[in-house]
Amino acid sequence: MYTFNEIIIHKTMQLDELDKRILQQLQNDSSLTNHELAQRVHASAPTCLRRVKRLMDEGVIARQVAILDASKTGPALTAIVEITLDHQATEKLLEFEQLVAREVAVQQCYRVSPGPDFVLVIQVADMAAYHALAHRLFATQANVRNVRSFFSILRSKFETSIAL
Repeated sequence: MYTFNEIIIHKTMQLDELDKRILQQLQNDSSLTNHELAQRVHASAPTCLRRVKRLMDEGVIARQVAILDASKTGPALTAIVEITLDHQATEKLLEFEQLVAREVAVQQCYRVSPGPDFVLVIQVADMAAYHALAHRLFATQANVRNVRSFFSILRSKFETSIAL
């Protein structure tokens, strides 16, 4: 994790067309066998294996996961929450980020500007679970000044792939 005070020198990995085809296929279905992947991207299996390993080693592929359908796993409530802190010193921002990172219900945490300091995407079972989480994460924290919550009534789009 980087702070505002760090100067980041970041070498961007150059992706060629084969890398992009591989990544697009894996974003759509990471369960493909190496042989299936090679057929879909029109490359040899050893080449695909080498490329995927390099993309993983370089951190381009951060991890491979199963994406669950929340509507099939039981009751679910999605909250988008804006958080404003009283003090925005680097250590206070990091302290809040570490607090929410430990909470499994917090699916995403963004430090944003201008406006609130953070926007969180939270998935809980119901309003009672949200209330308990909000009390634990926000109400008991001395540095949290304002909490503004929005509750999803319909998810019309959810995508995980990045345009290449």
